[in-house]
Parts: sequence; C-alpha cells; structure tokens
Amino acid sequence: MIRLKNEKQIDSIRASCKMLSAMYRELLPLITPGVETIELDKWAQNWIKKAGGKPSFLGVGSKKNPFPAALCISINNEVIHGIPSRRKIADGDLVSIDGGIDLDGFISDQAFTVEVGKVGEKARKLNAVTHECLKRGIEAAKAGDRLLQIARAVSGYAEPFGFGVVYQYCGHGVGFGLHEDPSVPNVPHGPNPRMAAGLVIAIEPMINMGAPEVDIARNGWTVLTVDDSLSAHWEHTLAIFSDHTEILTDEIVF
Repeated sequence: MIRLKNEKQIDSIRASCKMLSAMYRELLPLITPGVETIELDKWAQNWIKKAGGKPSFLGVGSKKNPFPAALCISINNEVIHGIPSRRKIADGDLVSIDGGIDLDGFISDQAFTVEVGKVGEKARKLNAVTHECLKRGIEAAKAGDRLLQIARAVSGYAEPFGFGVVYQYCGHGVGFGLHEDPSVPNVPHGPNPRMAAGLVIAIEPMINMGAPEVDIARNGWTVLTVDDSLSAHWEHTLAIFSDHTEILTDEIVF
C-alpha cells in the first residue's frame, strides 16, 4: 500500500534528508586511497549519533543476518549492499556510498559513486551516465503521470551506451520506513500507478558496464555484477507535490 505524506510529514523527512547530505559532505574528503571502509562506517555512525539521528540501515534484514553497518560501501563490481570491512580503498576504485538516517521516525535515503584517484575513462563515463540517469528519472517524476515513466527515462538513456541497467533491484517509497511501496524500477516492468501529491520516493539507478544481471555474495548482502564488470549507483529522495517535484536530499558536489 502506498502511503502518501502530508506537508508536515514531508517537512520532517526533508530534515532527515538534509542531515544525511550534510554528513556526506563531511565524509566525502575521507574517501581516499588507503582508508579502510570500516573506518568510514565508524565515522558515519559517530556523526549520525552526535547529530541526533539513528543509522536506518544498521540492523535491517533478518534476525539471522542483519545488516551490520550504517553505510553500504560497494566497490567496483559490487553494485549495492557492500559491507564495510578492513578492505582498503585503492587508487582507481569506483566507490558507491549508500546510507540513510532515521530522524525522530522519519527516514532519508541517498547514494552516490566516487571516482577515487586516477579512474579509467570507461569508468568515468559509466559514472557520468548513471548520474545523468538519476537526473532524467527525477525529471520524469511528476504528479498525475505514471510511475514507469521514471524507468523509461533511466533505461532509455543508459542502454544506448551499451550499459546494463539493473532490473533485479530498484528504487522505492521512503519516509515512514526505509523501503515502502511503490517499487520504482529502472527498467519498465511491474505496476504502473499514477504518481500523486504526497508521494515520497527514492530513485536510484544502478548501472553496470556489462550485463544487467546480478548475483548475491556469500555474505547474503552484497550484490555483484555477474560478469565482474564495474557498476555505479546514484540516489536521491524526492517528494512529489501537485505543482512541482522537490529533491529533498542535496546534490553531492565533488
């Protein structure tokens, strides 16, 4: 069931989104060659606690295998849900950061992909195309229009470059919970409701340099490209009003 939000509720979600983006602005300079991803996560958990929020990713999932971190940190062929560890970021890596904050019961979600050091031309192109897919998906999110227009905008831009658009995972409603209805796919399939004022969604293109299909790592969380190709991931939380659409998270400026 799609749960629409009123203006007061959107104000609270916006505050959570602004907090998340503020945290990212301070985190960004720390994403450098040689840093362990677990250290980035520890830093983020401490920042969120001091700011008065809670990491909304920490502990989600099943009781047997809850997600153990505040951030998903996915590197190169890891599409999403990378678990922070003692792994060190290397020069030339594509590093995707995904996180959310629960601020007094209102939840934000945002992701971006960083090019660390000297990244190859093809990797830079992949990241730029993925970022543009996000922009085009947001432009297609308008009250009264159909949800799958977002997917057509995303896949319609990425596929002519020969990139694979991940279809096994997608965006989603957000705000009261981390993942709510509706699903927001990046390839047209599934339900196609009209977008109404009060809808808050996370649009998140996941684009692979190779095949669009993905596998799950042995840890039960990390999503990998099936052909070991690179992947990029960008995401914003946005609110749809009757006369405009507002991006609630801030743009990440490198």
